This record gives sequence, C-alpha cells and structure tokens, in this order.
Amino acid sequence: MERTNNYDYAHRMRALREDKDLKQIQIAELLHVGQKTYSDYETRKIRIPLESMIKLAKFYNVDLNYICGISSEKRNYPLE
Repeated sequence: MERTNNYDYAHRMRALREDKDLKQIQIAELLHVGQKTYSDYETRKIRIPLESMIKLAKFYNVDLNYICGISSEKRNYPLE
C-alpha cells in the first residue's frame, strides 16, 4: 500500500465533493455544521472531527484511509 501525504485529506474531501458536483453548503448540512466550518475543514484551518470523516466516507462510499491520505487506493467503504 502506497503511503501518501498526511495532509491529503483536505484535498481529497474537496475532490470527492467536486466529483459529485456538490456545494460546500450541501456537505456542511450533511455534517450538521455551517458552510464556513466546512470550508475551514477543506482548507485545514480547523481539523475535521473523526465522526465527520466517517460520515463522509459512508456518504462518498470510499474507505476512510483514502480520505485521510493513508492510502491512494479508492476502495469502497466497508460494509457492516
């Protein structure tokens, strides 16, 4: 498994959102935060909580390791 930059999470969050043609406000509503807060997550001004990262992984159906920048492989979110 290729290890990637640990700051890729912000870039990955934005890329996943844009791939689905979604606005920041739409994802902010999913996470129950304001648009400014979500924008700050994408620009790394504030850290996104783990619970929110898990919600994003489920929503985008990608492995949490991909969003976090641990893996460069875009695998599906694990089924329970």
